[in-house]
Amino acid sequence: MDVRGYFRHLDYLLLAITLGLIGYGATMIYFATRHDPLTSATYYARSQLLYAAVGFAVLVAVSTIDYERYRRWQWALYAFALVTIAAVFALGPVTRGSRRWLQTPFMNFQPSELALWIVTVAMAAFLVDRMDLLGTRRITVQALAYVALPAALIFFQPDFGTATVFIALTIALLLFYGTRWTHFATLFAASAVVFVAVLDVLPALGLHLVKQYQIDRLLVFLHPGRDPGASGYNVMQSMIAVGSGSLTGRGNLATQTQLDFLPEHHTDFIFAVVSERYGFVGAALLIGLYVLLIWRALRIATLSRDMYGSMMAGGIAVMFLFQAFVNIGMTIGIMPVTGIPLPFVSYGGAALITSLMLVGLLESIHVRARHAVGPGGQSGKR
Repeated sequence: MDVRGYFRHLDYLLLAITLGLIGYGATMIYFATRHDPLTSATYYARSQLLYAAVGFAVLVAVSTIDYERYRRWQWALYAFALVTIAAVFALGPVTRGSRRWLQTPFMNFQPSELALWIVTVAMAAFLVDRMDLLGTRRITVQALAYVALPAALIFFQPDFGTATVFIALTIALLLFYGTRWTHFATLFAASAVVFVAVLDVLPALGLHLVKQYQIDRLLVFLHPGRDPGASGYNVMQSMIAVGSGSLTGRGNLATQTQLDFLPEHHTDFIFAVVSERYGFVGAALLIGLYVLLIWRALRIATLSRDMYGSMMAGGIAVMFLFQAFVNIGMTIGIMPVTGIPLPFVSYGGAALITSLMLVGLLESIHVRARHAVGPGGQSGKR
């Protein structure tokens, strides 16, 4: 494909939506952190825009590569993801009781975030290469085993939030693959049994797989008024911030943010900053951008020239939906606090660059689908 063909077939609306989310996020990060001590007023916003510039360069690189190549590289990519995630346990510094990062001369690298992109392309390839097993229990078990290893390594860092994103991605890929509903019913039943075992049975036997702070977060979710001065403090302050925004927000009178009552205001609880400052109107605008983003991803899934592209685009759509729903949900008390960032909006280089890589993958699928459309306007799916 020549350069003119590439630019002609790009999904420019998807790019505009992505830029809108990044711009919205950088603006909110500025207002959330401009009064923070020890940094300049624009430090975090400038850093986020720098990460965005790097991410867009990677987006362009990913979009120019025919995504079919990733199908051939699936096992090498999968092995790279496992090695880098495992390296965190040996080389990563301990931050707030967990090991999630590898330090590089340029920036801290979070392998679990990159692994989301890798597992998207590698697991979709794994399933597509086994279409003859569609509908069998064997392929469902193999797919679960495929994702279980990286998800388990991430869970024990511990990073429960990112591990749940892997679960959501796996369910999405199996759904777009055409897995029988009975397999999902069995999977959900087994998950319930594991949930009870991890939180009740195993601790009674002296085996604690879940950290105490994770249990506290779950208890706060089940009982919102529990321990408002400690484990429930974050959620309580977030709900106050969201509620005080009312219809149009408090603008520069957003005291929950400016007086630093709201913790993690530029990362986990950035949606509360949006709601307090711009109210329901600002929150609805942000949610509207996510709706458009997910619509474009699902549209690309229907346009894809083959099953591989459709599965990846569908998985990306569900992943963005899951992350946005859980993050927004935890700020208003309808989901437990998991540390899942708000895509494109929460501060953080690793998450932002990975999200832009996923958009680059969507663009690669869109460009090849449009290029493959014949005179009759139909693309031949394989």
